[in-house]
Amino acid sequence: MQKIAQVAGTAVPLLLDDIDTDRIIPARFLRCVTFDGLGQHAFEDDRKQDSKHPFDDARFQGGAILVSGRNFGCGSSREHAPQSLMRWGIKAVVAESFAEIFFGNCTSLGIPCGVATRADLEKLAAAIEANPKTEVTFDLVGSRVQCGPLSVPITMPANVRESLVTGQWDFLGQLLDAKPQIEKVASTLPYLAGFSKS
Repeated sequence: MQKIAQVAGTAVPLLLDDIDTDRIIPARFLRCVTFDGLGQHAFEDDRKQDSKHPFDDARFQGGAILVSGRNFGCGSSREHAPQSLMRWGIKAVVAESFAEIFFGNCTSLGIPCGVATRADLEKLAAAIEANPKTEVTFDLVGSRVQCGPLSVPITMPANVRESLVTGQWDFLGQLLDAKPQIEKVASTLPYLAGFSKS
């Protein structure tokens, strides 16, 4: 199982409120059969309307941590939204608050989401703008986001933190780790044991 104790990399400042999932990934891209290729369409309509959108700004290319505002990921429950962010390269999000379903979808993909105060988010965004190449560390164990000398406290539900740090969020990993136990139980089930012998 993949354990996530911290995420480190450069960051992308997008300190706006009420960014809904339709803005993160427009509805026309929901027809995809797989999530492959969704990353290139993250914030596509916003980027077309704003030539200075951070996702098109060369200074923030390759950013792993997204800094945003209040009620991030509101709107529909589409999993495509965190999938598109993940495939663009985002590995963690820190915001003032999150829509509950979006938050859960992120966690199920192994994308930590931390909550910080508006004042701290403004300081963090300013530090990133001032030096986009500064490494930012999202520390789940220490409950902090570090950007150079700036250290910002973050919160997240204890059970979510625990699932990420221990790897329990990774359900496929849990299944693969439990293969011996699964095979043992399967061998005791008459309908499976009989099927495997024929």
